[in-house]
Amino acid sequence: MTYHPKSDFVTVMMERGFLADCTDYQGLDEALLKGGQPGYIGFDATAKSLHVGSLIQIMMLRWLQKTGNKPITLMGGGTTKVGDPSFRADERPLLSPDEIDENIAGIKQVFSAYLTYGDGPTGAMMINNAEWLDDLNYLDFLRDIGRHFSINRMLSFESVKSRLDREQSLSFLEFNYMILQAYDFMELHRRYGCILQMGGSDQWGNIVNGIDLTRRVIDGEVYGLTSPLLTTSDGKKMGKSQSGAVWLNAEMLAPYEFWQFWRNTTDADVGRFLKLYTELAVDECERLGSLQGSEINEAKIRLANEVTTLLHGAEAAAAAESTAREVFEKGGVGDDLPTLTLSADDLGDGISIVQLIVRSGLAGSGKEAKRLIAENGARMDDQPLTNAGLMIDAGALSNPIKLSAGKKRHALVQLG
Repeated sequence: MTYHPKSDFVTVMMERGFLADCTDYQGLDEALLKGGQPGYIGFDATAKSLHVGSLIQIMMLRWLQKTGNKPITLMGGGTTKVGDPSFRADERPLLSPDEIDENIAGIKQVFSAYLTYGDGPTGAMMINNAEWLDDLNYLDFLRDIGRHFSINRMLSFESVKSRLDREQSLSFLEFNYMILQAYDFMELHRRYGCILQMGGSDQWGNIVNGIDLTRRVIDGEVYGLTSPLLTTSDGKKMGKSQSGAVWLNAEMLAPYEFWQFWRNTTDADVGRFLKLYTELAVDECERLGSLQGSEINEAKIRLANEVTTLLHGAEAAAAAESTAREVFEKGGVGDDLPTLTLSADDLGDGISIVQLIVRSGLAGSGKEAKRLIAENGARMDDQPLTNAGLMIDAGALSNPIKLSAGKKRHALVQLG
């Protein structure tokens, strides 16, 4: 890419590695020079929290605001009723309206950590696409909007082709999703002057559909920009850890566990992640990412602190670092470890160590916990656990127990 951007936003996107593709570099760049331009990303409400896989998009919205433009977080109150089929092997489970509203309430918490909402020229907006989708008249929609979509072209999109090539069912309900997403872009342009849709590169086809529809129906000039689909250097999908999704809401994943996820970044990913997930200067990101040997660990701690501070605040980051140093360097327990508090009723006549490992979040199932013990990966109070049949009673919990899975994951178990 030899294009030299003039606007601050496109410059940041290119310098920091956010940019996979753009529908019109020059057109978008020049439009953004005016300042105060609305741009959006859509988030479907399929869970009570977003996870780390969405963080690259949230950071794009943050940079859009920091460079003098107006971010829109579009909540998919309407589209979640259908489900995005992009690159999925199966249909999403359908949620009730109450479940969707509950999920939206949970997701809102995260955005307020990264964006400043308000009525000013750069104040972020949160909009729910149920605002226009819930009241659509089906026949009018088919006549006015559906006629602009070619089935031949829709079948050519990679997200659809991949399902059909594997002979996996693609329901008519899901097939409508891309029409609804295109309609969202047009409505945001019509109602709020939105000129930009962003998303992961798997959304390219949906974004292009929205641009075409906006031009055809209301003759609007809008743009699309995608970020790369991130995998770690060892090929894993970003946002997953050994114990499951890395959630952004504190009640679904403790800030310490979030901090620890970033502290455990592979050496090869440190520089790239610093550019994408922090606001450190690019030169400093590259310097930290090029450190070797034990020095790279300090770069990982810097990464963990910066990312955790943005989401959970500086105090949570400092507490997590302090706990990590206590646990790893001094062999102590640490005040900020994820804690499982049991009542006397929970304990009864005793509880198995396998159950404790699962309930404290160190393993996803009893089978996984037993394998951890069999492979010498589990410890209790820093001593190897070898007996998967061990029972823990109230006497054993007169002091908190520290459980460990491998060298990097720990939890406390205590009596309430």
